[in-house]
Amino acid sequence: MPIYICAILLMIAADQAVKYWAFTSLQAQQTIPLINGVFHLTYIENRGAAFSLFAQFDSRWIFVVLAIVITVAIFTAIYRNMLQTQLGCWSLILVAAGALGNAIDRVARGFVVDMFDFRLIHFPVFNVADIFICVGGVLFVLYFMFQHKETSEAEK
Repeated sequence: MPIYICAILLMIAADQAVKYWAFTSLQAQQTIPLINGVFHLTYIENRGAAFSLFAQFDSRWIFVVLAIVITVAIFTAIYRNMLQTQLGCWSLILVAAGALGNAIDRVARGFVVDMFDFRLIHFPVFNVADIFICVGGVLFVLYFMFQHKETSEAEK
């Protein structure tokens, strides 16, 4: 369990460091084209969920409480050995780190700082915590698919 806590703290630190840089340096410039028309660093204040969903509502505290509940549920599942493999554990650790990273922004600033802007495909601007959440989610789906397949084969 301590390794998971250390990993979450390191991921949150990385997320917050990038957001701090964007908040202090990128905000004044608004956008820096790294590959013009393809990939930019663009300062955005996201008041919604991932990829600015629900931005029209003042849902800051709902997302903070949700992040805490999700993290407690993840640690409970890991502590009770409900996940059979390291893939299952690490996928959810990524989700928890991302959720907590964005929750810190919501509490400290009232919004989440986003900065990665793939303009070529018109993808919503996102941040490091969003990457953790998405990668963790994909890995958890893979874990679930393979775990379910192994369980089904074992029952035959």
